[in-house]
Amino acid sequence: MTAETLTAERILEATEEVLRRYGPAKATVVDVARLLGVSHGSVYRHFRTKTALREAVTTRWLTRTERALQEIVEGADEPGPEKLRGWLATLFEAKRQKAGGDPELFATYSVLLDGSSDVVDAHLTELTGQLRRIVEEGVRAGEFVAPDPASTAGALFAATARFHDPGYAAEWRKPTIDTEFNAVTNLLLRGLEP
Repeated sequence: MTAETLTAERILEATEEVLRRYGPAKATVVDVARLLGVSHGSVYRHFRTKTALREAVTTRWLTRTERALQEIVEGADEPGPEKLRGWLATLFEAKRQKAGGDPELFATYSVLLDGSSDVVDAHLTELTGQLRRIVEEGVRAGEFVAPDPASTAGALFAATARFHDPGYAAEWRKPTIDTEFNAVTNLLLRGLEP
């Protein structure tokens, strides 16, 4: 590959592969460049520092989940309770798929998330903003009672942390986890009823 065809997207794809192979502690920009067949200087032309590259790859990973959830927020005219349930279930399933489908990369991202507070803060802000929009919609339709939709969204997110926070990933394999998820979701939905 020549430097002319090198794109930020290709670098991010290669970085994911390198992180998967070596983990965040051992992965280097030189490893990424080697995989792409370019000099490390070529990588640095797109990402000025190793930290910037790690933040970009973390943002890319988190954005995939945000987009899938945004489709639910903007989707068909479903009643608020079904939209909220679908959003929470999609978030849980996305995190569970990442943890189970690519455990090496999931573990890597868990480490990267700890060091990328601005990236994580932006992600959490986006997710709670999406929840707020669902709650506001439900309030306008008379399906939810929530005097402060922003606070309600934050509470919903916090109450379901066990089903989306990477710190709980080991629990997501439990045979009872789906039953527990449904019980928590049902309880939250009952709390929003008019």
